Amino acid sequence: MAERGEIHLDQDKLCCSICLDLMRDPATIPCGHSYCMICIRSHWDAEDQKKFQSCPQCRQTFRPRPVLVKNTVLAYLMEDLKKTRPAAVGGSGSDAGPEDVACDFCTERKLRAVRSCLQCLVSYCEQHLQPHFESPAFEKHKLVKPSKKLQENICSHHGEVMKIFCRTDQQCICYICSLDEHKRHDTVSAATERIQKHRELGANQRSIQQKIGDTKKGLLVLQQEVEAINHSADKAVRDSEKIFADFISLIEKRSSGVKQQIRSRQRNEVRQVKELHEKLQEELVKLTEKDKELELLAHIDNHIQFLHSYSRLSFHSDSPHLSSISVRPLRYFDDVTVAVSEVRNKLQEILRDEWTRILLTMSKVDVLLSQPQPETRAEFLQYSCHITMDPNTVNPRLLLSDGNRKATVMRDRQNYLHHADRFTQRQQVLSTESLTGRCYWEVEKKAARATVAVTYRDVHRAGSESGFGNNDRSWALEDAAKFIHNNVRTCVSGAPSARVGVYLDHSAGILSFYSVSDTLTLLHRVQTTFTQPLYAGFAVYVYDGSVELCDLKEAAAMTEAKSCDMVV
Repeated sequence: MAERGEIHLDQDKLCCSICLDLMRDPATIPCGHSYCMICIRSHWDAEDQKKFQSCPQCRQTFRPRPVLVKNTVLAYLMEDLKKTRPAAVGGSGSDAGPEDVACDFCTERKLRAVRSCLQCLVSYCEQHLQPHFESPAFEKHKLVKPSKKLQENICSHHGEVMKIFCRTDQQCICYICSLDEHKRHDTVSAATERIQKHRELGANQRSIQQKIGDTKKGLLVLQQEVEAINHSADKAVRDSEKIFADFISLIEKRSSGVKQQIRSRQRNEVRQVKELHEKLQEELVKLTEKDKELELLAHIDNHIQFLHSYSRLSFHSDSPHLSSISVRPLRYFDDVTVAVSEVRNKLQEILRDEWTRILLTMSKVDVLLSQPQPETRAEFLQYSCHITMDPNTVNPRLLLSDGNRKATVMRDRQNYLHHADRFTQRQQVLSTESLTGRCYWEVEKKAARATVAVTYRDVHRAGSESGFGNNDRSWALEDAAKFIHNNVRTCVSGAPSARVGVYLDHSAGILSFYSVSDTLTLLHRVQTTFTQPLYAGFAVYVYDGSVELCDLKEAAAMTEAKSCDMVV
């Protein structure tokens, strides 16, 4: 009983790899693989034209054709397995469930089928299958696992069983098809083609397994990359926090030093003033007494007595002369404030330049997989950034308003302080923020002549080369009709609109200008290499005309709401 149980467990290993059923009259070929006697003969008969025979599994070739001999040990095992087959099937006598294939011969109680016959096109339970094992009439019938799709083996044109495969049309056909519309096509038996496809299947499976292994390695690499990125970012945060803490500590020490110097100077100045104040107070007492003496002297009527008294008076004074006391405006320490302000301005410029360099360094961090570029406005809005216009760069003919997000051409020059970054000849202005990574913004133009651009910060501030696009430091869309770079003008495609969208992928070197209406229309795209952080540029040349940065928060919210409505 134990042996039979073991045979039952290994019955799949005792199936012929050609007919996929338990081997009948098993024969073992020289390579060690075993098949049904009739199956391997049919296979080799089909290979006679090759003048050699091969194993369907390992593809080892034999020449001359081996003599087939029945494997008696396997034959005995097959006999024992047939006897134990009802027990091996387990639930062969059980009713067919919804997912099972029912026996076509059962009438009242439909039992679960254990095999389907490709010749009979019928599925059998264990009981009704017995004639196929016992009667020689069914010897050549091919039994397979139960299938609900037996009709797929029938030719829809001729109603015959399809046993032939047309390699020309890559489809299964019946014998009549091979004599009719598939005549002169490259045809083989379905069993032969299955062996070929099985070999291809094995190759594809090995390829997929290789890809699975490579994918797992890739996942491991990505996981390691995530850990490395997290570790590096955490370390950079800790180090930068320490550096900034040291920097803040240095500033606080300098601030404390300046405060101490001011207070020390304050004490010295106050002490000197108080000392002088005391001297003047003493002098005031003396002068008051002297004044009283003179007043008494003035009232002496006797001439001789008056002269004697006057000669004894002393008018010499050791008190400081009042002309040495300078009355100064209350700006004793304004020079310190000016000096500190100059340091602050220089520090701001250094921080601005170094900050853009830091951002550019972070934007150059390598990525393993390139990210797809956005295509819809909703995808662009994910990269929207808040931009303001820099008052230190704005031309005096432009007036900034709405939180430095709108520039309007004025007839009178604005009274701006002198600054080295200011455009002096062109009515232009740069953004305050530097642009790295992926950025998207939109500009509303209310002028016939207006330019939207991106530029390096070191673009000229005066002269003909200071105009956006008139140099190799800037890329400009002029009046939504021409693209300008390095003083070369190119007519753009697409209909212009009052609103222009600008998309920048700094690391990928992509700069795109879009006409924004109900949809986005590409006007011009640039593919280059950006070596520095970029700044948004704006220019307008018509009186009372303006350019304004659009608030994209509301647009992003509306787009997200529409997307949610579509999902619902």
